[in-house]
Amino acid sequence: MPLDFQSCDGPVGSDSLFDWADRTDQIADQLRQTKRHAAQARYFSGLHAEDQVARIYVSRGAKELERRWRGKSGEVDLIFCLGDEVVFVEVKTSKTHDRAAARLTQRQLARVCNAAAEYLDGMPKGGLTPMRVDAALVDQLGQTEILENVLLMG
Repeated sequence: MPLDFQSCDGPVGSDSLFDWADRTDQIADQLRQTKRHAAQARYFSGLHAEDQVARIYVSRGAKELERRWRGKSGEVDLIFCLGDEVVFVEVKTSKTHDRAAARLTQRQLARVCNAAAEYLDGMPKGGLTPMRVDAALVDQLGQTEILENVLLMG
């Protein structure tokens, strides 16, 4: 029995292939828009977390030196002067502090260390400037846990 292509309604009911392609394009546009909104939400959530962490350090007597400082080696979220020590802070946000800590990788810490060395090169004492790297973990409720000197933690 021969196939009758003229009576075939197409891939989706009576819609033509062009209508189906248009609908596919619309869905793809909606997905891209959703991803854009999610990225914007993460960006603003990160800014808010950094503000919160900065307030904690300032309340402890630190002087804020930089936010989102970028060098050739990478970016450092926050940089403070606390006494004679320069403190480099990597801020991590997630649902829980444990999840935020899990997102702190050795590669990121190495990047922060390299950026810190680059930053210290511009200081009067250069690489002899006392420094440490902290991690600030912010959960979905906005609660913050500060891990001081994370490079000394195993």
